[in-house]
Amino acid sequence: MMFPEGHRIYPGHPDLGGCARFLHLDTGALVRAHVPLLGDSYWAVDSIDGLLLLVRDPDPDYGGAVRLLHPFTGDFAELPPLGTLLPHLGPQLHGCPPEYRIRKLARIVSASVSFDAAGAMTVTLALPEVGRAAFATPLDQQWTLSSWEHEMGFPLSFQGKLYVLHTPFGEDVHQVLQINPPVQQDGVGGGRVLPPPELIATVPEDKIPYPNLGLVECGSEILVLGNDYSDLYGTQIFVYKLADLALQRFVPIKSLGGNTLFMEQRNISVSSKILHTFKGDNVVYFTGSRIVQYHLGSDSLSTAVDNCSLFGRAPGPSPLVLYVFSCCIRNPWSRGIVFRRDIEGCPWIKT
Repeated sequence: MMFPEGHRIYPGHPDLGGCARFLHLDTGALVRAHVPLLGDSYWAVDSIDGLLLLVRDPDPDYGGAVRLLHPFTGDFAELPPLGTLLPHLGPQLHGCPPEYRIRKLARIVSASVSFDAAGAMTVTLALPEVGRAAFATPLDQQWTLSSWEHEMGFPLSFQGKLYVLHTPFGEDVHQVLQINPPVQQDGVGGGRVLPPPELIATVPEDKIPYPNLGLVECGSEILVLGNDYSDLYGTQIFVYKLADLALQRFVPIKSLGGNTLFMEQRNISVSSKILHTFKGDNVVYFTGSRIVQYHLGSDSLSTAVDNCSLFGRAPGPSPLVLYVFSCCIRNPWSRGIVFRRDIEGCPWIKT
């Protein structure tokens, strides 16, 4: 995972010599790599299987050039600009000034990378801002938008597919949907299209009243997290394996194999071996006023970061927990900002 430096020193900053650091979430190894693209008007909007999805910003043509980069080899694939999607989105972004539409579209994007039998690569994007998905290859001139529109809660990339949460209007259930790679249409001259999302699991509301924490990959499994109260204060956390939910087995798990889950815009699993203040099997999240850790084994809630660290003066030292938590919030993660609060309640100190 690309590591935020703090103090607005974004990855690829001149003070870093065009370099960025990457944290191995299992071993804690911190690796430095020269990534000149990050200092050349590109910013990272997602990380997929060790690759970085980059969008050019600011872009004088408002095109939103896109590249998929391997940060350690420097190899990259040029993808169509995000701006090729704008004419197809109708009024969904018309309320946003033109110079900000690409930024708004890319603000929360989740990508998956798949390969066909011949080894050709396709990148699929979940675009929660507009409830659509899109795909392209490096040979395409534009992104192909899905014909369907769907709520996309907590998009997660896993093994070349995308998974999202959906709560049907007026129903007392939650659904986990799978967005598969594009398929070839039947008939002569038929192009490729994104098939409608596939229903993987249906969860009654009494099993997960509020799926506020979303989906996360942990130990080669997809986990589904929720709680019993809408605002996450004094709540009980439920963690299920998606494989169990698909079989209608509603048995929450109490162990994460010693890992700790960080839950925000993007959810990640981290080995507790690199977080010396945690004993593992924790879920870390922000309640609106503090960062807490919920221990699954004891169903207990405690503060994950002391007030001195969370409200400390800027610039100042930050514990590793805050750096990892910042990786879960996309815009600060790519801008060199570490999560802090000030005493007036402002959620971000730009450090």
